[in-house]
Amino acid sequence: MMEERSEYWFVADVHLAQPATDELEREVRFATFLKSIPTDRVKALYMLGDIWDFWYEYRDVISRSGGRVLAALQQLMDAGVEVWFCTGNHDVWTYSYFESLGMHRFYEPHHVTLAGKEFCLGHGDMLGGAPWDYRLMMWAYNNRVLQWLFSSLHPWLAYRLARKWSLHSRKKHHSHHFRGEVEPLWKFAVEESTKRHVDCFVFGHYHEAVDLTLPTGAKFYILKDWISGGVHWAVFNGSSFELRSQETPA
Repeated sequence: MMEERSEYWFVADVHLAQPATDELEREVRFATFLKSIPTDRVKALYMLGDIWDFWYEYRDVISRSGGRVLAALQQLMDAGVEVWFCTGNHDVWTYSYFESLGMHRFYEPHHVTLAGKEFCLGHGDMLGGAPWDYRLMMWAYNNRVLQWLFSSLHPWLAYRLARKWSLHSRKKHHSHHFRGEVEPLWKFAVEESTKRHVDCFVFGHYHEAVDLTLPTGAKFYILKDWISGGVHWAVFNGSSFELRSQETPA
């Protein structure tokens, strides 16, 4: 008799098709990771944003990048693993395609009970506030009129403009560092855990692994990105939460 699935896996900030680094290598690395997920133990995979470095979903056109990843995700779902996704600031323009494959969308902050523990999940870039220029940019990304105007561009041009912008942004902001208690995300988690019981907060966006305890006693985690190499994820086995990381062969 098969044992009941009891593990939940988490991943964020893979940035597939990021033009400043080896796009194919990272796609293969992530697809290999997805295929390694033990489907007899894992109940759900949570993807916490920026899985794609750029994703824009046209009505009749999808990106050619990440085909191996989509195939691996479909295999996971066919094997009975739930796949949940939250958009980040880079892959915000998903509308219905992922859901048509069988994935489940959620929006931050997402509160969910997993094996009796209370989790708060999200990408983390907008929680607790953000600089005005960043908020303006995200407003533009989510504005329906501007989305319609962008969708009127031919995909050939739209994707090349997006890749150029991504490359410029990566060169300008090449490093990330979580500054602890002064970060809006930390302040959000502290305030949120005073209003309701939360055992674990799990986010992405900052591109470095963080394992801290809030003053309220709740655990606070940030997942490492995949741009600089390696395999980075987290596992909750029903009782304990663990950040995991493996180096990949050169």
